[in-house]
Amino acid sequence: MDSADAKIAGVGTANAAHTASEPLTLKTKLLYGAPSFAGAAMIIPIFIHMPKFYADVVLVPLGYLAMAIAIARSLDALSDPLMGWISDHTHSRMGRRRPYMLIGAPLCGIAFFCLLNPPEALKGKDAAVWFGITFILYFIFHTSYVLPHYALGPELTQNYNDRSTLFAWRESFTILGTIVAAGAPAIMMKTMHLNDRQVFFRLGIFFGVVLTLLYWLLVITVKERPDFVTRKSNPLVPGVRRALRNRPFGILLSSYAVGSIAGAIPATMMPFFTQYVIHPPDPNVWVSKLLVGYFGFGFLSLPMWVWFARRVGKLNAWLTSFFLGISGGAAMFLLRPGDIHWLMVLICWAGIGFGAGLFLTPSMQADVIDYDELYTGKRREAQYTAFWSMLPKFIAIPSAAIPIAILASLGYVPNAVQSPHVVFALRAIFALTPATCSALSFLIARHFPITQAIHTAILDGIDRHANGEPALDPLTNMMVPPPKPGYDEDTGWFLDYFSSGELKRYLARGASQPVRDVLTMAALSICVSIASVIYVLNRVHSLGTDPGAMTSVIVVAAGLALAIFVFHLMRLAPARRLAAGEVPADVVRAHLGQVVEALREGTPTPPVEPVSRAAAS
Repeated sequence: MDSADAKIAGVGTANAAHTASEPLTLKTKLLYGAPSFAGAAMIIPIFIHMPKFYADVVLVPLGYLAMAIAIARSLDALSDPLMGWISDHTHSRMGRRRPYMLIGAPLCGIAFFCLLNPPEALKGKDAAVWFGITFILYFIFHTSYVLPHYALGPELTQNYNDRSTLFAWRESFTILGTIVAAGAPAIMMKTMHLNDRQVFFRLGIFFGVVLTLLYWLLVITVKERPDFVTRKSNPLVPGVRRALRNRPFGILLSSYAVGSIAGAIPATMMPFFTQYVIHPPDPNVWVSKLLVGYFGFGFLSLPMWVWFARRVGKLNAWLTSFFLGISGGAAMFLLRPGDIHWLMVLICWAGIGFGAGLFLTPSMQADVIDYDELYTGKRREAQYTAFWSMLPKFIAIPSAAIPIAILASLGYVPNAVQSPHVVFALRAIFALTPATCSALSFLIARHFPITQAIHTAILDGIDRHANGEPALDPLTNMMVPPPKPGYDEDTGWFLDYFSSGELKRYLARGASQPVRDVLTMAALSICVSIASVIYVLNRVHSLGTDPGAMTSVIVVAAGLALAIFVFHLMRLAPARRLAAGEVPADVVRAHLGQVVEALREGTPTPPVEPVSRAAAS
C-alpha cells in the first residue's frame, strides 16, 4: 500500500470494523449463486441448438429466424434499463428484487419449454410465428428475473473481498450450467437413443423446473437489506445521466464494452476456424471438446483468481488476466492444419483468463455503486446492472453478423475447401481481432481508480453522511455534504433531465428552447427508426430467403433509435415545466457551474470545496 492509500485507509478506519463484520455465510453465497446454474444452462440450447432445430426439423424459413433473433435480442437489451429502474423503484414487503424473481423465473421456464417444444402440427409460417413469440417472451421474462438477481448481489454485502467470493460462487454455477447444457444433448442422443424433439422435451422440463425451484429457494431464504429497500429512488432519465458522469463506472463500462467483442467473436467463429483452418478429423466433436475445455478451465481457475485478488487487489488480478487472452489469441493466429491439440491448449489457456473476468468485473462494479451512493444517497444497483447487462447484448449481434458478412464477401462456400483469402480472414478474425480488443480493454482498465483502501474510505464517507456529517471523496479530495431531501436535491434531479448545452441554450434563447430541443431529438430518433424499418422490409422480400448479416445490424439500429425516441419523450413534460419558469434562471446558472465541475472531476453529482486529506482526517 503506498502512502496515499495509507492516508485514505486512515480516513476509513472508523468504517473498517463495519466492513469486516459483514462477511456472508457459505450458505448465503450458495443460495445466491445456485440459480445461475439453470439460467446459464438454458442459454446454450437457445443460441446453439434452436436456430438449426427450427430450420432443419421444424422447417421455419431462415429469413424469419434471422429477423426474430435480431428483434428479440434488441428488445432484450432495451428492456434492461427499464427493468432496472422498475426494480430500484419497487417498495414492497418482499423488497425491491425478490418479487420479480418469484414471478419471472417460472414464467421464463414456461417460455423456455414452449420454445424448445413447438407442436409437431406446426409447419412453415405457423411454426415461424411460434418461434418468434416464444423467443421474444423468453428474453422478456429472463430480464425480469435475472436483472433483479444480479442487482441483489452488490447489496448483500459491502465487504470489499467478500464481494469477490460471492460473485465467484455465482459464476461457478454459471460455468457449471454451461458445461452441463453443452454436453447434455449429445450424451442423451448417444446413450438414450433419443431424437431432437425428445431431447428438447426433457431439457425443457428439467431446466424450467430447476430454474423455478432454485429462484424460489433464494427468495424464501435470503432477505434484502431493509435499509436499502426503504430508500427513496430517483427519476429514470436523470439517473442515467448521473450514472454516465460517474468516472470509475465509465472506465469499467468502456473496458467491458471493448472486451465484449473479444468474447462475442470467438463464440461465433470457433466452428468455422476449427473446420476450415485446423481440419481435425471430426470438427463437430472437437468444437464440443474445445467449449468444455474453455469453460472447464475457467471454472477450475476461479479459486486461484479469488486467492490472487485478495493478495494483489481486484484491479491487478483483472489486469493480469488480460495477458492470457492477448497471448492466447495471438498464438492461435500461428496455428496451421493439424494443430488441434495446440488449439486445445491455447483455448484452455484463454479460459483461465475468462474465469477472472467473470466475477472480478461485477465485484468492481459493486464498488462503483457505493461511490455513487456517496454522492446521491441512493442505492441504484439495478440501474447500474442494467447498463452492464445491456451493452454486451447489443455488441453480440454485430460481432456475430459482421464477421459472417466478411466471409461471405470473400467467397466463403459451405462444406468446401476455402480459398486462401477466406482462410486468412478466419485466422485474423478468430485470433487477432479478440487479442487486439483485449489489449485495448487492458489499456482502458488500467485507469480504474478504486482500490481496497479507497473503497474503505468511500464506505466511511457513507457512514458519515448517515450521521449528517460531510465526507471526503477519496478520488477527488472534495468534501461532499450529506445528501438531504428537499428543494435543492429535487431541483438538481429535475435539471439533470437536460444536458448542459440544453440549459445554456435555454438561458440564451428563451423559455421555449427546451421543448424545441427535446422535440427535435425525438423527431430525429424516430425518423432513423422508421428508415431502418423501411430498409429491412425492402430487404426481406420473402421469409424463405436469408436477409443477410447487415439486416440484423439495421434491426439493432432501429431498436436503439426507438429507445432514444422514448428517452426524449420522457423528457418532454420536464421541458414544458422548465419553459413555464418552474426553476429560476439563477438556480439554472448555479446548477450549470456544478455540472461542469462534476464532469471535470468525474463524479456522479456536483462536488463542493476541495480540501487536503490531512484536514479531512
